Amino acid sequence: MTLTKDLTYVKDKPFGTVFADQMTIAWYRNGAWSPVSLEAMAPLQLSPATHVFHYSSTCFEGLKAHRQIDGSVRFFRLEQHIKRMQNSAAMMCLPVPDEDLLREMIVIGARACRDWVPDSPGSLYIRPTLIGTMPNIGAASTPSSEACLFVIFSPVGDYFSGGARPLRILLEDQKMRTSPQTGMIKTGANYAAALRLIHQAKKEHGVDQVLFAPGDDVQETGATNFLLISDEEVVTKSLDSTFLHGVTRASLLELARHLGYRVSERHISVHDVLEWSKTGEAALSGTAAVLGGIGSFVYQGNNIPVGNGQLGPNSLRLRDALLEIQRGQREDVFSWTTPLDA
Repeated sequence: MTLTKDLTYVKDKPFGTVFADQMTIAWYRNGAWSPVSLEAMAPLQLSPATHVFHYSSTCFEGLKAHRQIDGSVRFFRLEQHIKRMQNSAAMMCLPVPDEDLLREMIVIGARACRDWVPDSPGSLYIRPTLIGTMPNIGAASTPSSEACLFVIFSPVGDYFSGGARPLRILLEDQKMRTSPQTGMIKTGANYAAALRLIHQAKKEHGVDQVLFAPGDDVQETGATNFLLISDEEVVTKSLDSTFLHGVTRASLLELARHLGYRVSERHISVHDVLEWSKTGEAALSGTAAVLGGIGSFVYQGNNIPVGNGQLGPNSLRLRDALLEIQRGQREDVFSWTTPLDA
């Protein structure tokens, strides 16, 4: 299959700044969803009194479609992302779109944007978003009775600028990333809550991200899950409400077991991280980031290398194995991928 668009320029653009020319949209009014509409990518017309502007009634999802070695396109873990968005909508007291509606909006839009799917190592990042649209500035304690669900599509390259490289991470053991009650929801408020701390850390310490460990409980960064990796084991925090239940995290753990690693989901302390860093590997996982290796931590003013400070071989092995499944270069023994034209 030959692309009709030249997308080679995408690799030089910041992640998520290039958009396909089509989107899908549906509106929830009077207790029902409208039919799905495929439209040109364009601004939304909303009242200044819209609920989401004042009370942050919103959630979103992020998944990818990958071009395969035979030129076809497949989604990665479509059903799991649909379920997670439904859960986020319910927890944000928004109208919950049913599975068929979400799937239809993602598939119809992706088919319309198939020529925007870059060749490997790029992918099409898919962003379903749900917002409360009731025009009422007195509804601080009332869920929005109206909503808008839309899906936009972005051809992307690497999430981290500069491509695969050892990341520098500030270890923050005092401040929280966000409210523990909403930590597992993909809602903009969680990212906004951590934004000032991340911005400050980048400016003062020259780091890529902040790993939050309030109360000596290592959780996640502002946008990714956290893993410790060795030749024999993969360790990550056990699931609770304080951090995102990452689909990529779950996939990597299952893949690690398949490759012969022991997988441990448990409490991780700051001491654990510092001790592990002497000989092991550490990494960040997420849909956008895939698996990024950490080269060093900044903690209490000290620079602490992870292993030899370079990308670890086990992190690279897991990353490459996952990418090979996503791109059709390795057998999908887990049935994680779904064809665009199924």
